[in-house]
Amino acid sequence: MSITTFSSREFNQDAGKAKKAALAGPVIITDRGRPAHVLLSFEEYQRLAGLRGHIADLLAMPGVEDVELVVTPARDLPTAADLS
Repeated sequence: MSITTFSSREFNQDAGKAKKAALAGPVIITDRGRPAHVLLSFEEYQRLAGLRGHIADLLAMPGVEDVELVVTPARDLPTAADLS
């Protein structure tokens, strides 16, 4: 992930370039030399915000095939009732 910095003037002159840079990582937009805003891709925003999508969207994410699914067995399984 790369972090790119644009001054407010640079951002206003070439917003398209800033949007392309946001696909590779956060873009910090400065105002008078100080960080003022951060531009993120929507996918990165959702990840940081913890927003959940549909299961189909989650399964279509790049790299999902490398995620290991760990399933913990249930310990409190129901037992049959003794009705005698």
